[in-house]
Amino acid sequence: MSTITTKDGTQIYYKDWGAGESVVFSHGWPLSSDSWEAQMMFLASGGYRCIAHDRRGHGRSSQPWIGNDMDTYADDLSELIEAGQERDPEDLCGRASRPCGHAQIPT
Repeated sequence: MSTITTKDGTQIYYKDWGAGESVVFSHGWPLSSDSWEAQMMFLASGGYRCIAHDRRGHGRSSQPWIGNDMDTYADDLSELIEAGQERDPEDLCGRASRPCGHAQIPT
């Protein structure tokens, strides 16, 4: 199982499929990285590297009491991208119950 540990000690689970230009996927509440499998399979088969994570408090990631807010979700995703040395992913795809967490990631 692939995980990173964030600065506050939270374990974030992620999938990393394929090779090539990177596409990073981020799910919304109450989903997990599994919600992106069809898109990831299609793109990875077409020569892209696909990365998807389970947000803290979701799926196979840690279930911490703190940090369950959009700013921390964005920080976690930023740490995942940096850990994978994907400073400039080709695309960032998001699915959310409200459109806010994905726009907060610094470029």
